[in-house]
Amino acid sequence: MSRLLAPTDPADATAIEASLELAAERGGDLAPAVYARLFAREPQMQALFWRDTSGAIKGEMLAKVFEAIFDFIGPRIYAHHLIETEVITHEGYEVPRAVFATFFGIVAEVVRETCGADWTPAMDGAWRRLLTDLDHYVAQRGRAAA
Repeated sequence: MSRLLAPTDPADATAIEASLELAAERGGDLAPAVYARLFAREPQMQALFWRDTSGAIKGEMLAKVFEAIFDFIGPRIYAHHLIETEVITHEGYEVPRAVFATFFGIVAEVVRETCGADWTPAMDGAWRRLLTDLDHYVAQRGRAAA
């Protein structure tokens, strides 16, 4: 069982929420950009989506990532357990933990680029701290499985 990290600072939660809202307003569906970047960085992952001819699976997966992020920066009712569980599930799909962790960083990059000039230092710091916290749960699951 993992040790629960301290809750997200409310100022960080506000900055992350603002960045996600701005990115949604400006970019609409971020899934194509997120997955294009993932496949550029980790080309072996594209073959795992051979059945997703419409993009629906990628879209659903990204929606779950956003839901988990909102829970993680908020009440943290389930996100930390979901992340740990999904690490194991994705290992079954031959997705290495390192790639799983990379995905959160790719989401942050796409959100930052979509926000453009309205990306603030507060958003940058909040996302850096969030990624560090999320990496803890990815690594935690890996230690428990080892």
